Amino acid sequence: MRWLTALFSSRPALSPEQAARLEAWRRLPPESLQRDLADTRCVVLDVESTGLDLARDRLIAIGACAVAGGRVRLGDSFEVVLRQDRASAKDNILVHGIGGQRQRAGIEPVEALLRFLEYLGKSPLVAYHVAFDQTMIRRAMKDHLGHRFDHPWVDLAYVMPGLMPEYARKYRALDHWTRHFHIGNYARHSALADALATAQLLLVALPMAARAGMGRYVQLQELEKAQRWIGNTA
Repeated sequence: MRWLTALFSSRPALSPEQAARLEAWRRLPPESLQRDLADTRCVVLDVESTGLDLARDRLIAIGACAVAGGRVRLGDSFEVVLRQDRASAKDNILVHGIGGQRQRAGIEPVEALLRFLEYLGKSPLVAYHVAFDQTMIRRAMKDHLGHRFDHPWVDLAYVMPGLMPEYARKYRALDHWTRHFHIGNYARHSALADALATAQLLLVALPMAARAGMGRYVQLQELEKAQRWIGNTA
């Protein structure tokens, strides 16, 4: 039975209040992915980390904003820096601009992740190059909350080539699409700024998707799946 004892002893120790908040989030009713996207609150997300190694690097920051009713809801946004025991390398700081002092003075990871869940609710997620953001979020949730974060995502890196196949081989990065549509980014590689730019790209995608008969979130997931199958992205 030692393996069973080790399994449970390795779980993060949450306070009763933290455990209750996590359970309250789990009990929220799921969002219907069959609803018209015009009536759906989508949360567009970006993260910053200590590096690009999905197995070893740590989540530093989460930035997110909501898209609902055909608008980016600036008042419905979220940003948090997770406290780091040690700051990331100088080269990494030059990328995202979150200095060592700010990293060490961030929000405790358990609290930061609970706040993110409470902001998110059960709204579906949208990102550009989902795999990185999803992996970083999932690892942090498991490590700090003992929670398996299985949540719906849509990846615009696949959706955009599906909607505009004439650019599928030419446009690979988020910057390619934002330049094409004249979408500004006030602080590239800031999680919130990149989330905002991605949200504006989503606004471009939504009417195109609706005209193509893909006006529901689940249909964007199906388009993404088809594009993954044919390898139509970066």
